[in-house]
Amino acid sequence: MKKIIKIQQLTMPWQTIDPFLFTMHHNDAFPKGTEAMGPASDSLVGRTIGNDFSYSNGWSMYHGETVPGFPAHPHRGFETITYVTKGYVDHSDSHGAQGRYGQGDVQWMTAGKGLQHAEMFPLVNKDDVNPMELFQIWLNLPAKDKFVEPNYKMLWAEDIPVIVHQDEAGNKTKITIVAGSYNKSVGVAPAPDSWANKEENHVNIWHIQMEPEACFEIPKVSSTLNRTLYYYEGESVTIEDELIKDKHMIILSGNENIVIHNKTHKSSFILLEGEPIGESVVKYGPFVMNTMQEIEDAYKDFQDTEFGGWPWDSYDPIIPREKRRFALHEDGRLEDKE
Repeated sequence: MKKIIKIQQLTMPWQTIDPFLFTMHHNDAFPKGTEAMGPASDSLVGRTIGNDFSYSNGWSMYHGETVPGFPAHPHRGFETITYVTKGYVDHSDSHGAQGRYGQGDVQWMTAGKGLQHAEMFPLVNKDDVNPMELFQIWLNLPAKDKFVEPNYKMLWAEDIPVIVHQDEAGNKTKITIVAGSYNKSVGVAPAPDSWANKEENHVNIWHIQMEPEACFEIPKVSSTLNRTLYYYEGESVTIEDELIKDKHMIILSGNENIVIHNKTHKSSFILLEGEPIGESVVKYGPFVMNTMQEIEDAYKDFQDTEFGGWPWDSYDPIIPREKRRFALHEDGRLEDKE
C-alpha cells in the first residue's frame, strides 16, 4: 500500500478530511498591550477594524475592535478544539460560562444543538510584546449527536501528556497528545459527546516537534483511518525517501507505519487522524449539518432563540488583566489554575 497518498501546499484554513472539518492556525506577533488590553491606537491605522485579517506588522485584529479576537457568534452541529501554545484566550458563552486559558491549554467545546461564544485575545502584557499562537480544529458530530446539549471542557496544560521520544542517534521528538494516545500514554478525555470519545474511532490530535536530524515513526492504525500531517514550521523532512518542504499537508495511509526523518532545522507538525463519520456534510457559516434544510432551520432557530441569549454586558467580554487561567462553568463549578 502506498504510504503517501497526497502532498499539497498548506493554505489557510487548513483543509481536512472526515471526521475533521477544517483547521485554523493563528500566529500573531501582537505588540504591548494598552490598559484596555488591546494594541496601541496608532497601530490600528489603515486596518479594517471589525474585519481585519491583514497580518499587517505580523498580526490581525480579526473581528475585534478594541481587543483582537472573535466577538459573540453562534455554532451548531460540531465541536471546536482550541489548542493555545502562546498567549491567552478569553472565553464567554451564552450559557453563562467564562474563562481564560492559554500557554498550552486546550478548550474542547461541543456546540451541539446551539451555542454562542466569544473568543477574545487579550494583550495582558503592558511592558512586553504579546505573542499568540493557537490552532482551532473543527471536528464533526454525527447526525445522531448534532442536537446534544452544548458542553465545554478544559484540558489544562498540566494534565496533557507530553512524551519525548529519543531515536537511536539521541535526537529527540516531542509529542503533545491533545487527543487520543501514543504508545501507552493516553490523553485527557474529550467532551463526553465527542466522536473522539470512543476509542474505536481512533481520533488522534498530536503536536509533533522534532529536533534537527531526529527520526520518528507514526504507528499504523487501520485501513479505514483518515490521516493528515500538517508540516507548518521548519525547513524539510523526508517521508519514504520523498523530500517534503515545510508549509505542506501530507495525506498518509492509516494502515502503515510512517517514518519521518527531519533535516537540519527544527520541524513542527499537527497530526489529525480518525475514522470517518461517513455522512453528508453541509457547512454554511457557523453551522455544520447534514442537509441544507437543517442549515436553514439552524438560522431560524438562532434568530428566534439566540441559543439562550447573551448574558454579558458586551459582545466582546474581556477578563480583568490580573486574572490568569481559570474556567467558570455554567453549573457554577470553578477551575482556578493560578
